[in-house]
Amino acid sequence: MANVKVIFGSTTGATESAAAEIAAAFGVAAVNVANATADDFKADLLILGSSTWGLGELQDDWAAKIGLLEQADLKGKLVAVFGLGDQSGFADTYCDAMGILAQKAKERGALLIGQTSAEGYGHSSSVAEENKLFCGLALDDNNESEKTSSRIGAWVETLKHHLG
Repeated sequence: MANVKVIFGSTTGATESAAAEIAAAFGVAAVNVANATADDFKADLLILGSSTWGLGELQDDWAAKIGLLEQADLKGKLVAVFGLGDQSGFADTYCDAMGILAQKAKERGALLIGQTSAEGYGHSSSVAEENKLFCGLALDDNNESEKTSSRIGAWVETLKHHLG
């Protein structure tokens, strides 16, 4: 079985809930980045999640622990990202934190997997989007909580396909 790690930063609990659902699908426990160590970033598949705060910023625990990701050796490793945001209230920075995590992982040599279509979302801009694709799984528990579980389920199946 592949070594899968799910690392998240959550302030209100929504990202933690999504991380727990994703981790459960792989039979692992999610790790809060506030409690993470460098060893937590060693995996066959590393799944990183953050909510977006302020004007497109990382969640506070991620901001404090971003050095762990910036120092991780991800060369040739599979990395997937997910993010939570508010596409109505913060339409111009929707899930930007997810884009920040993806960029940092790519800078460390990661192979980014798990891109999803941006079709059907109501945001106006996101650093997590390029060519109508999000770099990972974008979730909006503020406005579309009823879609969260089905989006997670479909995304997890895509990730499992990449693992073989």
